[in-house]
Amino acid sequence: MAGEIFSRYEIKYLIPFDMYQSLTKELQKKMTFDSNGDENGCYNIISLYFDSPDKKIYYETRNKARFRQKLRLRIYNSASLQDNAYFEMKKKFKKRVNKRRTSIQLQGAYDYLNNCLDEEKTYISNYQIFKEIDAFRKLYNLQPENIVSYDRQAFSGINDKDLRVTFDYNLKCRKEDLRIENGPDGFRFVDPNLVVMEVKVDHSVPLWLSRLISEFGCPKDSVSKFCTSADVLEEAALTEENYKEIN
Repeated sequence: MAGEIFSRYEIKYLIPFDMYQSLTKELQKKMTFDSNGDENGCYNIISLYFDSPDKKIYYETRNKARFRQKLRLRIYNSASLQDNAYFEMKKKFKKRVNKRRTSIQLQGAYDYLNNCLDEEKTYISNYQIFKEIDAFRKLYNLQPENIVSYDRQAFSGINDKDLRVTFDYNLKCRKEDLRIENGPDGFRFVDPNLVVMEVKVDHSVPLWLSRLISEFGCPKDSVSKFCTSADVLEEAALTEENYKEIN
């Protein structure tokens, strides 16, 4: 997964699974499967999200603040402690998304979170971005909060390399086990018959794609994976607590 600095618009839709299957057939006429995935552009994503004790990151996103930001540690498909992960700092201002990330050995990422990182022995692809992430984490006292995982099929523009369309499904979350190398287990937090579609563009959506989305009647929905998963996990915790009190 190459690339360390991104700046683009990300437009989200929540669509039925059968619409996703039909839409991808049309997209293949104008786009190609993402080279980072398998032969069908598919891969799995597992992310550890962070928040402050007062849930500042959650409320910035839930309340759709004009400027909001988040931090996550992410792997693709699977990883051992010796493999690379990605620390990502994502900021959104006036609907434009800016993302900065650096790869780091997964064990090194855990060492960093435990305040015992040996930078001389740990591979970090971009120290400037890592320092920015460290400053952000310390400013808000960010701590590991929950894990979100999902399967993704991604498409890239043939003539417009900045154009991407992604489809996320099998969305799961957990809070008990915060080790991302342990796989994508957890609670489902989006109906399995629904798919999160995102159109990612540098400036504007191409006319042909706008027409295609209109023809299919794709409903816009600014679903936040972090906030939605946090809500589901909180509800599950309350249900378990009530059950214990009754019994």
